[in-house]
Amino acid sequence: MMDLDNILKTALEHDASDIHIVAGHPPMARVHTVMMPMDYPEISKVDAMKMLEHMAGEDQMKIFKKIKDSDFSYQVEGVGRFRVNAHSQRQSVGIALRAIKTDIPPLANLNLPEVIQRLTYLPRGLVLVTGDTGSGKSTTLAAMIDAMNHRYRKHIITLEDPVEYTLESDKCMIEQRELGADTPSFASGLRHVLRQDPDIILVGEMRDLETTAAAITAAETGHLVFSTLHTVNASQTVERIIDMYPADEQNQIRSMLANTLQAVVSQTLFKRIDTKGMVPAVEIMLCTPAVRNLIRENRAFEIPNVIETNRSLGMNSLDNAISELFFNGMISREDAIAQAAYPEKLERSLAA
Repeated sequence: MMDLDNILKTALEHDASDIHIVAGHPPMARVHTVMMPMDYPEISKVDAMKMLEHMAGEDQMKIFKKIKDSDFSYQVEGVGRFRVNAHSQRQSVGIALRAIKTDIPPLANLNLPEVIQRLTYLPRGLVLVTGDTGSGKSTTLAAMIDAMNHRYRKHIITLEDPVEYTLESDKCMIEQRELGADTPSFASGLRHVLRQDPDIILVGEMRDLETTAAAITAAETGHLVFSTLHTVNASQTVERIIDMYPADEQNQIRSMLANTLQAVVSQTLFKRIDTKGMVPAVEIMLCTPAVRNLIRENRAFEIPNVIETNRSLGMNSLDNAISELFFNGMISREDAIAQAAYPEKLERSLAA
């Protein structure tokens, strides 16, 4: 069998964010958004299965054999931790590994707008960090939680799938609960978390109605709740939450969401052209009275206009954030237009 741990070590040395093990291909690494073959031979079906057995415990192998999918974490001593998805493809094993950075970067080092720091001073409510897979949501949230950990004397509980960054208690007491190992689901963990005397709650993802309802209830009862959604902007985020509910409950949830939502931070990562690495373009929606009214009155489609006219408060649209990165020489014109919400409009503004 090829040495899996050595493959992972080599990938991290090349700054890979993801590593893919698929029978019939050499190991592949994603480096700054680009998929690249690694300098290893093709992986056989037998080797792919042996690699999975090397990483997964007995319980995870049972799950994989039953449903042909399994999610877990894997650690290589002296190398790093990985979030792993094992799946079946063409009657063989496919494995996707996401590298988890162990050191939590300070918020100031993430090229994020200053308003993100202000969100860590909120006393209560719901803050959502959204974006595609691999857009840096987990890193932003970990940095926000860590900033509060060094400032307050509070109780922080996280529910994650799996635990990514390991948060060390400083002034706060931090508990991290992992799906599968510590709680069967986000919804179950949230149902019980309110009896555990938390001040701040992190929910890895609002992926279903039960989890979403529990997160909103926790925010309504005076807790500060952070979570994520796979949405690309603020108006889509609001609409996605509302659409999770049956039609006869949507008016009520609009009112609850309008009262509890504090901000939506939507991230898109770009490959830098001025130096190595990635940089985020960030759309920010802050819940001003005008935004709360739009949510309440089912006019989420008007949120982009409010964002555009309230930049002085710290709000910013995705396309404005992208154009700022372009004019600062950080990203390419092609990437800017490809990721824009309104590509033709942005193309005209970049040419002006």
